[in-house]
Amino acid sequence: MEPTTRHFDFDGHRLVYDEYGSGPRVVVLLPGLLFSRKMHRPLAETLADHGHRVLCLDLLGHGDSDRPPEMVNYGMLTFGRQAIALLDHVEVDQAVIGGTSLGANVSLEAAAAAPERVRGLLVEMPVLDNALLGCAIAFTPLLVGLTFGAPVARLIGGVARLAPHTGSLLPDMMLDWVSQDPKPSASVLQGLFFGRVAPPTEERQAMDQETLVIGHYRDPIHPFSDSDMLVRELPNARLVQASSVLELRLTPERLTGEIVQFVERCFKPKSRSGSGRRRTANPARRGSHKAS
Repeated sequence: MEPTTRHFDFDGHRLVYDEYGSGPRVVVLLPGLLFSRKMHRPLAETLADHGHRVLCLDLLGHGDSDRPPEMVNYGMLTFGRQAIALLDHVEVDQAVIGGTSLGANVSLEAAAAAPERVRGLLVEMPVLDNALLGCAIAFTPLLVGLTFGAPVARLIGGVARLAPHTGSLLPDMMLDWVSQDPKPSASVLQGLFFGRVAPPTEERQAMDQETLVIGHYRDPIHPFSDSDMLVRELPNARLVQASSVLELRLTPERLTGEIVQFVERCFKPKSRSGSGRRRTANPARRGSHKAS
């Protein structure tokens, strides 16, 4: 399925998105930090095959959207506004909004900014309270390298832009990632470092949208404890444990099935009788469910 690529204006900047499928049931997917909208293409195609209209957005400073060099253009609150601005642009009242890592946190910001616009939340690998040390260890050297090693980073990016894409999702994602101009990328990181990372606990506890949280162990940047904490905070959240950070990219069938079912539930008539927190067990336990 070839998407239709479109763009719109946000505060004087051009934001690019891909559109898959059609119809009134809309899903917005947001990428991880410094990745492009293409990272969600396989999931978008699957959701479109099930009758949903899927919009994959490049946030400012990401992918093909504008990449202004000033730090003031970037921050989680601004990214959340961009997700809602996309709904305004396509004249959609409500959508399921979701994303990975940065995109997961932006989805929470969108729900905090305009809860009436968010039909449901798909939150893969949120970065919350327990990720502080891991993010500092991982992203401080990256920020230093992009800032003070910009000439080397530009040389590496130039070489990467000459390399042909393989057609395989993960290698092409990494190729796009290293091909970027380091200055705007550094400004994105700086904007995130000096702003809030996600809505605070009291705001998260007020989010009553149906929510699917996907987390995994052995990742200090996306600790499973953050996913578990988020599910305990949100009134109508459910947790699915992924086997690893790569499961949705390399062997996506199980998680994609969970996501498709979740999105379809979000667009059913509202009923609170069956709401509540639930946890999906470790996939090693044959996919069984238990209450928490």
